[in-house]
Amino acid sequence: MDLRFGDSKPTDEERAAVDALLGPPESSWEGADRSDADLRWARGGREARDRRDQLLPALHALNDRVGWISEGALDYVCRRLTVPPAEAYGVATFYAMFSVRPRPATVLHVCTDLACTAAGASELCAAVETRLGPQSGVKVERSPCLGLCERAPACLVIRAGESARLGVPPLGELEDEAVQAECGGPGAAAPGDGKAKGRRGRNTLHATAVCAPATPDGAVQAATSPETAPTEPAPETAVPQTGAPTLTLLHRVGTVDPASLDDYRAHGGYTALRRAFALGPAAVIREVTDAGLVGRGGAAFPTGRKWQATAAQPDHPHYLVCNADESEPGTFKDRVLMEGDPYALVEAMTIAAYATGAHRGHLYLRGEYPRALARLTHAIEQARTRGLLGDDVLGQGYAFDIEIRRGAGAYICGEETALFNSIEGHRGEPRSKPPFPVEKGLFGKPTVENNVETLVNVLPILTMGAEAYAAIGTPTSTGPKLFCVSGSVARPGVYELPFGATLGELLALAGVRDNLRAVLLGGAAGGFVRPDELDIPLTFEGTREAGTTLGSGVVMAFDDTVPLPRLLLRIAEFFRDESCGQCVPCRVGTVRQEEALHRIADRTGAAAADDIALLREVGRATRDASICGLGQTAWNAVESAIDRLGAYE
Repeated sequence: MDLRFGDSKPTDEERAAVDALLGPPESSWEGADRSDADLRWARGGREARDRRDQLLPALHALNDRVGWISEGALDYVCRRLTVPPAEAYGVATFYAMFSVRPRPATVLHVCTDLACTAAGASELCAAVETRLGPQSGVKVERSPCLGLCERAPACLVIRAGESARLGVPPLGELEDEAVQAECGGPGAAAPGDGKAKGRRGRNTLHATAVCAPATPDGAVQAATSPETAPTEPAPETAVPQTGAPTLTLLHRVGTVDPASLDDYRAHGGYTALRRAFALGPAAVIREVTDAGLVGRGGAAFPTGRKWQATAAQPDHPHYLVCNADESEPGTFKDRVLMEGDPYALVEAMTIAAYATGAHRGHLYLRGEYPRALARLTHAIEQARTRGLLGDDVLGQGYAFDIEIRRGAGAYICGEETALFNSIEGHRGEPRSKPPFPVEKGLFGKPTVENNVETLVNVLPILTMGAEAYAAIGTPTSTGPKLFCVSGSVARPGVYELPFGATLGELLALAGVRDNLRAVLLGGAAGGFVRPDELDIPLTFEGTREAGTTLGSGVVMAFDDTVPLPRLLLRIAEFFRDESCGQCVPCRVGTVRQEEALHRIADRTGAAAADDIALLREVGRATRDASICGLGQTAWNAVESAIDRLGAYE
C-alpha cells in the first residue's frame, strides 16, 4: 500500500515554484483543471515518468521558494512526475538540507564537524542559539562539514524566497541571469538527450550568505541583517601559494578573473581542448593512460582505464558525470578550483566527454556551495554562448553540453552509484557491483565518473604531454596533488605539491603550531598519525605502507588543546548520521560505534577495555560486510587513534 497525503493541497506559491521548473501542467492528471478530454483518456504518464530525474530539482525549487516541503507540495510534485508518494517522501527525507516539517524561511547552518569542532563550533552554536530565540524567525541547525575548513568555525545562511544573492561577488554582465538560473542547472536541452525535456523555467529565488570564520555577532548579523552581511573572501585567500611559479593546477586561481572567458583563454584556456581535437579520442585516452593519472577522490583508480572501458561500450548514449559533491570533513580543494577557475572544469569535462563518446555531462555539485554554483552556471552559459558547448563545439562537429545538479546534503552521494541514483530521482543509496558504471551507470548507460581535481589534471597532461606530466611526482604516483590543510596550523588552505613530498614538508609550509598532538590523513574515513611520523611520503603507496591512507588529500593537524575523545565521538556521530541505512552492518554498526564511544568518553585503561574490544568487533564487521566505502571506512580513524595514539590509555 502506498503512502497517501490525504486532502493536503499545494499553495499557489508552491505550485508556482514547481511550474517554473517543469512548465505548466498539461492535463488534470498532472494537476491542471479538468477538461472534457481528460475524462476520456489519461495523458502524459509515460512522458512524466521519463522526467523522474527532475524530482531532486523540484524538491530544491520548493525548498528554495518556501523553505520547507509540505505534504501538499510533495503530492503536487508526485502528480507532475508520476512518482509514487512513498518514494518521493523517501527522497525528500533523505537529504539534510530539506525539511518536511514547517520551519522558518531563514536557516542558519553552523558547521560542527572536525575542523570547526576544534575551533570552538559547539560554543559558537550555543551562543547563537541563545541570542536567536524562537521569535527571531531563524532556525539554527547543526550541520556536517560545509567545506570551509580553512576558515573554521563556519556557518551558512540560507533564506528562502529572496531574490537577492548574499555574499557572492559580482560576476560581470551575465551574473544576474546566471545566479537566477534554474536550480537543476541550465535550461537548454542537450543534443539527443530526452532527459532534458520539460525544463522550461528558471527558479532560484533563495539567498545565501557565508560567514567564516564565524563569531556569534557575525553569525547573528548574517542571519538577521542580510543587507549588512559580509562579502565572502576571494577563493585565492584559501591558496597560500597564490602566484608561485611552481603551481600547475592552481596557477590561474588569483591571477585570472573567474568570470571572464577571455581572461581564461589569455592564460592558456582551451589550448588543451584544441589539442584533444587534433589528437582524436583514442589518442587522448592514451595520453591520460601514459601520464599515469589516477583518481584523486581516494580510490586511486587509473583514469585512462576507466575512460577506455567506457569508450569501448557499444551501448549508447554514454554519459559523463563530474562528482563535485566533496563532503569528506576537511576537504575543500574542489570548491577552491570551481570558485577560482571554473572554466578549467568546463574545458576538462568537455575533453573527458569527447574521449569517451559522451554528449551529455552532469555536474553534481554540493548544495552547500552557493558561490561555486553561481560561477559554474555563469561559466557554462558563457561557454555555450561562445560555441564552446552545444551542438558544434569549436566548430569540430562534436556536440556536448553540461547540466548542473545540486546535491542537498548527503555524504553518501559522493559514492558514484549513490550519486547516479540521486540524479535519477531516487534515494542516494549505493548500488551493488557488478555491473560497474562503465557498463551500466547513469540511466543504465555506460558512464564515466571523475571528481573535479581528477578532471582538471587532464589539462596539463594535454598541454605539457604525458611524459612531462609523468615526470612530476613518483613513478607510481604521478603528477601534482592538492592537499587540504586545516586545524592547528598558521596558514590553513589548499596546497599543491608533487607526489612524494613528505607530511612534514607540507606542515612546514602551513606553519604547524607547537605541541602537535596528532595529524588526521584522509578525513573522517582516514587515519591518525603521530607527530614522530611526519616523514611519511605523501603518495598512495607511501601512506599505505605506513598503515594509513592518503584519501582525497585531507590533512588536519591537532595540537594538545584539542580533546581527542571529543573528535572521535564527532567522527562516530558523522558516520551514524550519514549512513544511508541500506545495509545492516553499516546501519547498525555505526550506531554501536557511537554508543561505545559515548560510554568510554571519560574512561581510560581497564575501565574502557570491554568497550574497546566491542569497538574492534563492530569495526571488523562493518569493514568486511558493508556494501560501500562509508561502512568499510567508518572504523578507520577510531582504530588508528586507539592503536597509534593510545587515545584511551
